[in-house]
Amino acid sequence: MKKNEKNTHLVKELKNKKILVTGGAGSIGSVLVKKLLEYPIQSIRVLDIDEYALAKLNKKLKDSRLRILLGSILNQERVDMAGDGIDIVFHLAAIKNIEISEFNPIETIDTNVNGTVNIIQMLIKKKPKKFINISTDKAADASTLYGNTKQLGERLTSWAGTHIEETKSATVRFGNVMESRGNVFEIWDKEKKDNKPLSITDPTMKRYFIHVDEVIDFILNVLLQIKLGEIFIPKMKKYQIKKMADKISKSQKIIGLRQGEKLEEILLNTNEKNNAIEKKNMWIIKSASK
Repeated sequence: MKKNEKNTHLVKELKNKKILVTGGAGSIGSVLVKKLLEYPIQSIRVLDIDEYALAKLNKKLKDSRLRILLGSILNQERVDMAGDGIDIVFHLAAIKNIEISEFNPIETIDTNVNGTVNIIQMLIKKKPKKFINISTDKAADASTLYGNTKQLGERLTSWAGTHIEETKSATVRFGNVMESRGNVFEIWDKEKKDNKPLSITDPTMKRYFIHVDEVIDFILNVLLQIKLGEIFIPKMKKYQIKKMADKISKSQKIIGLRQGEKLEEILLNTNEKNNAIEKKNMWIIKSASK
Protein backbone atom coordinates (compact mmCIF):
# COMPACT_ATOMS: atom_id res chain seq x y z
CA MET A 1 0.00 0.00 0.00
CA LYS A 2 1.43 3.37 -1.02
CA LYS A 3 1.50 6.31 1.35
CA ASN A 4 -1.25 8.13 -0.50
CA GLU A 5 -3.43 5.01 -0.42
CA LYS A 6 -3.46 4.57 3.35
CA ASN A 7 -6.64 3.78 5.22
CA THR A 8 -7.99 7.21 6.18
CA HIS A 9 -9.48 5.78 9.39
CA LEU A 10 -6.07 4.43 10.39
CA VAL A 11 -4.41 7.76 9.59
CA LYS A 12 -6.92 9.47 11.88
CA GLU A 13 -6.43 6.78 14.55
CA LEU A 14 -2.64 7.24 14.60
CA LYS A 15 -2.39 11.00 14.07
CA ASN A 16 -0.34 12.72 16.80
CA LYS A 17 -0.26 9.54 18.90
CA LYS A 18 2.56 8.50 21.21
CA ILE A 19 3.27 4.80 20.74
CA LEU A 20 5.22 2.17 22.69
CA VAL A 21 6.45 -1.05 21.05
CA THR A 22 8.02 -3.67 23.35
CA GLY A 23 10.41 -5.99 21.53
CA GLY A 24 10.41 -3.39 18.78
CA ALA A 25 13.97 -4.12 17.66
CA GLY A 26 13.10 -7.72 16.69
CA SER A 27 12.39 -8.99 13.19
CA ILE A 28 8.64 -8.33 13.36
CA GLY A 29 8.75 -5.40 15.77
CA SER A 30 11.23 -3.45 13.63
CA VAL A 31 8.96 -3.77 10.58
CA LEU A 32 6.02 -2.57 12.69
CA VAL A 33 8.04 0.42 13.89
CA LYS A 34 9.08 1.30 10.34
CA LYS A 35 5.46 1.07 9.18
CA LEU A 36 4.17 3.23 12.05
CA LEU A 37 6.65 5.96 11.11
CA GLU A 38 4.91 6.24 7.73
CA TYR A 39 1.89 7.66 9.61
CA PRO A 40 1.57 11.11 11.21
CA ILE A 41 2.37 9.85 14.71
CA GLN A 42 3.93 12.14 17.30
CA SER A 43 6.56 9.70 18.59
CA ILE A 44 7.32 6.01 18.99
CA ARG A 45 9.24 4.42 21.86
CA VAL A 46 10.98 1.11 21.23
CA LEU A 47 11.70 -0.87 24.41
CA ASP A 48 14.11 -3.76 23.90
CA ILE A 49 16.93 -5.58 25.72
CA ASP A 50 19.06 -5.95 22.58
CA GLU A 51 21.43 -2.97 22.51
CA TYR A 52 22.92 -3.87 19.13
CA ALA A 53 19.50 -4.33 17.49
CA LEU A 54 18.32 -0.99 18.91
CA ALA A 55 21.38 0.82 17.58
CA LYS A 56 20.95 -0.84 14.19
CA LEU A 57 17.26 0.14 14.07
CA ASN A 58 18.01 3.73 15.05
CA LYS A 59 20.70 4.04 12.38
CA LYS A 60 18.51 2.47 9.70
CA LEU A 61 15.37 4.55 10.33
CA LYS A 62 16.97 7.92 11.23
CA ASP A 63 13.70 9.48 12.37
CA SER A 64 13.46 12.23 14.98
CA ARG A 65 10.20 10.74 16.26
CA LEU A 66 11.97 7.52 17.28
CA ARG A 67 12.84 7.01 20.94
CA ILE A 68 15.27 4.17 21.69
CA LEU A 69 14.76 2.63 25.15
CA LEU A 70 17.15 -0.04 26.41
CA GLY A 71 15.43 -2.09 29.09
CA SER A 72 13.54 -5.22 30.06
CA ILE A 73 9.81 -5.81 30.47
CA LEU A 74 10.75 -7.61 33.70
CA ASN A 75 11.66 -4.24 35.22
CA GLN A 76 8.34 -2.72 36.33
CA GLU A 77 9.83 0.72 36.91
CA ARG A 78 11.33 0.75 33.40
CA VAL A 79 8.03 -0.40 31.89
CA ASP A 80 6.15 2.33 33.77
CA MET A 81 8.60 4.97 32.55
CA ALA A 82 8.27 3.69 28.98
CA GLY A 83 4.48 3.86 29.22
CA ASP A 84 4.25 7.36 30.67
CA GLY A 85 2.01 9.52 28.47
CA ILE A 86 1.63 6.78 25.84
CA ASP A 87 -1.56 6.44 23.74
CA ILE A 88 -1.05 3.00 22.12
CA VAL A 89 0.99 -0.05 23.22
CA PHE A 90 2.07 -2.96 21.01
CA HIS A 91 3.52 -5.83 23.07
CA LEU A 92 5.89 -8.09 21.09
CA ALA A 93 8.68 -8.78 23.61
CA ALA A 94 8.95 -12.52 24.31
CA ILE A 95 11.15 -15.60 24.42
CA LYS A 96 9.85 -17.60 21.47
CA ASN A 97 12.42 -20.23 20.40
CA ILE A 98 10.91 -23.66 21.16
CA GLU A 99 14.14 -25.38 22.18
CA ILE A 100 15.49 -22.46 24.22
CA SER A 101 12.17 -22.01 26.03
CA GLU A 102 11.92 -25.72 26.91
CA PHE A 103 15.45 -25.73 28.39
CA ASN A 104 14.96 -22.39 30.14
CA PRO A 105 11.48 -22.64 31.67
CA ILE A 106 12.00 -20.17 34.52
CA GLU A 107 13.28 -17.43 32.21
CA THR A 108 10.55 -18.15 29.65
CA ILE A 109 7.73 -18.00 32.19
CA ASP A 110 9.27 -14.91 33.76
CA THR A 111 9.50 -13.03 30.46
CA ASN A 112 6.37 -14.20 28.66
CA VAL A 113 4.01 -14.25 31.64
CA ASN A 114 5.40 -11.96 34.34
CA GLY A 115 6.64 -9.50 31.73
CA THR A 116 3.12 -9.31 30.32
CA VAL A 117 1.76 -8.84 33.86
CA ASN A 118 4.10 -5.84 34.18
CA ILE A 119 2.69 -4.42 30.95
CA ILE A 120 -0.89 -4.92 32.22
CA GLN A 121 -0.01 -3.21 35.51
CA MET A 122 1.41 -0.32 33.52
CA LEU A 123 -1.88 -0.06 31.61
CA ILE A 124 -3.75 0.29 34.91
CA LYS A 125 -1.45 3.11 36.05
CA LYS A 126 -0.79 4.99 32.82
CA LYS A 127 -4.14 4.46 31.06
CA PRO A 128 -3.16 4.36 27.37
CA LYS A 129 -6.08 4.33 24.94
CA LYS A 130 -5.30 0.97 23.28
CA PHE A 131 -3.18 -2.15 23.84
CA ILE A 132 -2.39 -4.97 21.40
CA ASN A 133 -0.72 -8.16 22.60
CA ILE A 134 1.03 -10.28 19.96
CA SER A 135 0.53 -14.05 20.25
CA THR A 136 1.05 -17.26 18.28
CA ASP A 137 -0.93 -20.19 16.89
CA LYS A 138 1.04 -22.31 19.37
CA ALA A 139 -1.23 -20.86 22.08
CA ALA A 140 -4.22 -22.77 20.62
CA ASP A 141 -4.35 -26.14 22.46
CA ALA A 142 -0.81 -25.42 23.63
CA SER A 143 1.61 -28.35 23.84
CA THR A 144 4.90 -26.47 24.39
CA LEU A 145 6.04 -24.25 27.24
CA TYR A 146 6.21 -21.34 24.81
CA GLY A 147 2.64 -21.97 23.67
CA ASN A 148 1.38 -22.21 27.24
CA THR A 149 3.04 -18.95 28.26
CA LYS A 150 1.55 -17.16 25.24
CA GLN A 151 -1.88 -18.61 26.06
CA LEU A 152 -1.57 -17.07 29.52
CA GLY A 153 -0.62 -13.79 27.86
CA GLU A 154 -3.81 -13.96 25.80
CA ARG A 155 -5.88 -14.56 28.93
CA LEU A 156 -4.24 -11.68 30.74
CA THR A 157 -5.02 -9.43 27.78
CA SER A 158 -8.64 -10.60 27.61
CA TRP A 159 -8.97 -9.90 31.33
CA ALA A 160 -7.49 -6.44 30.81
CA GLY A 161 -9.88 -5.79 27.93
CA THR A 162 -12.93 -6.41 30.09
CA HIS A 163 -11.69 -4.92 33.38
CA ILE A 164 -9.55 -1.89 32.53
CA GLU A 165 -12.13 0.61 31.29
CA GLU A 166 -9.68 3.31 30.19
CA THR A 167 -7.75 1.01 27.83
CA LYS A 168 -9.15 -1.07 24.97
CA SER A 169 -7.11 -4.30 24.83
CA ALA A 170 -6.92 -7.17 22.34
CA THR A 171 -4.63 -9.96 21.13
CA VAL A 172 -3.49 -10.71 17.58
CA ARG A 173 -2.67 -14.43 17.10
CA PHE A 174 -0.93 -15.67 13.96
CA GLY A 175 1.30 -18.48 12.69
CA ASN A 176 4.86 -18.39 11.38
CA VAL A 177 6.15 -15.23 9.76
CA MET A 178 8.25 -16.05 6.72
CA GLU A 179 10.73 -13.20 7.25
CA SER A 180 11.24 -13.63 11.02
CA ARG A 181 14.72 -14.29 12.41
CA GLY A 182 15.60 -17.87 13.35
CA ASN A 183 12.84 -19.42 11.24
CA VAL A 184 13.13 -22.60 9.19
CA PHE A 185 14.06 -20.73 6.00
CA GLU A 186 17.06 -19.14 7.71
CA ILE A 187 18.18 -22.57 8.89
CA TRP A 188 17.73 -24.11 5.43
CA ASP A 189 19.60 -21.27 3.72
CA LYS A 190 22.58 -21.83 6.01
CA GLU A 191 22.48 -25.60 5.50
CA LYS A 192 22.32 -25.21 1.73
CA LYS A 193 25.25 -22.77 1.70
CA ASP A 194 27.25 -25.28 3.78
CA ASN A 195 26.30 -28.10 1.37
CA LYS A 196 24.43 -29.93 4.12
CA PRO A 197 21.03 -31.69 3.87
CA LEU A 198 18.05 -29.61 4.98
CA SER A 199 16.80 -30.43 8.48
CA ILE A 200 13.16 -31.58 8.55
CA THR A 201 11.45 -32.59 11.77
CA ASP A 202 8.85 -34.80 10.07
CA PRO A 203 7.85 -35.19 6.38
CA THR A 204 4.15 -34.84 7.24
CA MET A 205 4.50 -31.69 9.36
CA LYS A 206 2.30 -28.73 8.35
CA ARG A 207 2.50 -25.11 9.44
CA TYR A 208 0.71 -21.82 8.83
CA PHE A 209 2.81 -19.08 7.22
CA ILE A 210 2.23 -15.40 6.57
CA HIS A 211 4.41 -12.61 5.16
CA VAL A 212 5.56 -9.91 7.59
CA ASP A 213 3.93 -7.06 5.62
CA GLU A 214 0.60 -8.88 5.71
CA VAL A 215 0.78 -9.40 9.45
CA ILE A 216 1.77 -5.76 10.11
CA ASP A 217 -1.19 -4.50 8.06
CA PHE A 218 -3.45 -6.89 9.98
CA ILE A 219 -2.15 -5.69 13.37
CA LEU A 220 -2.68 -2.03 12.46
CA ASN A 221 -6.20 -2.63 11.19
CA VAL A 222 -7.07 -4.43 14.43
CA LEU A 223 -6.51 -1.07 16.15
CA LEU A 224 -9.77 0.08 14.57
CA GLN A 225 -11.74 -2.94 15.80
CA ILE A 226 -10.75 -3.47 19.45
CA LYS A 227 -13.63 -3.55 21.89
CA LEU A 228 -13.38 -5.94 24.86
CA GLY A 229 -10.32 -8.20 24.98
CA GLU A 230 -10.89 -10.09 21.73
CA ILE A 231 -8.40 -12.37 19.97
CA PHE A 232 -8.04 -11.51 16.28
CA ILE A 233 -6.75 -14.29 14.00
CA PRO A 234 -5.97 -13.76 10.31
CA LYS A 235 -6.92 -16.56 7.92
CA MET A 236 -3.65 -18.06 6.77
CA LYS A 237 -2.46 -20.66 4.30
CA LYS A 238 -1.14 -23.97 5.62
CA TYR A 239 1.96 -25.50 4.02
CA GLN A 240 3.55 -28.93 4.22
CA ILE A 241 7.10 -28.39 5.43
CA LYS A 242 8.62 -31.07 3.19
CA LYS A 243 7.10 -29.57 0.04
CA MET A 244 8.57 -26.18 0.99
CA ALA A 245 11.96 -27.80 1.54
CA ASP A 246 11.76 -29.62 -1.82
CA LYS A 247 11.76 -26.24 -3.60
CA ILE A 248 15.13 -25.45 -2.02
CA SER A 249 16.88 -28.83 -2.07
CA LYS A 250 16.03 -32.51 -2.40
CA SER A 251 18.87 -33.35 -0.01
CA GLN A 252 17.15 -33.63 3.37
CA LYS A 253 17.49 -35.30 6.78
CA ILE A 254 14.75 -36.15 9.28
CA ILE A 255 15.63 -34.89 12.78
CA GLY A 256 12.37 -35.69 14.61
CA LEU A 257 9.95 -33.56 16.58
CA ARG A 258 11.21 -31.37 19.39
CA GLN A 259 9.73 -31.64 22.89
CA GLY A 260 6.02 -30.83 22.84
CA GLU A 261 6.02 -30.01 19.11
CA LYS A 262 2.94 -30.90 17.06
CA LEU A 263 2.79 -32.33 13.56
CA GLU A 264 0.11 -29.80 12.72
CA GLU A 265 -0.78 -26.50 14.37
CA ILE A 266 -4.27 -25.00 14.54
CA LEU A 267 -5.25 -21.34 14.49
CA LEU A 268 -8.11 -21.79 16.94
CA ASN A 269 -9.56 -24.77 18.80
CA THR A 270 -13.12 -26.12 18.70
CA ASN A 271 -14.31 -24.20 21.75
CA GLU A 272 -12.83 -20.99 20.40
CA LYS A 273 -14.50 -21.52 17.03
CA ASN A 274 -17.84 -21.85 18.79
CA ASN A 275 -17.21 -18.49 20.45
CA ALA A 276 -15.80 -16.76 17.39
CA ILE A 277 -17.15 -14.45 14.73
CA GLU A 278 -15.95 -15.55 11.30
CA LYS A 279 -15.27 -12.90 8.69
CA LYS A 280 -13.84 -13.10 5.17
CA ASN A 281 -10.24 -12.65 6.25
CA MET A 282 -10.25 -13.42 9.99
CA TRP A 283 -11.80 -14.91 13.09
CA ILE A 284 -12.57 -12.79 16.14
CA ILE A 285 -12.77 -14.72 19.41
CA LYS A 286 -14.90 -12.89 21.93
CA SER A 287 -13.46 -12.53 25.41
CA ALA A 288 -14.78 -14.87 28.11
CA SER A 289 -13.21 -12.76 30.89
CA LYS A 290 -16.05 -10.93 32.56
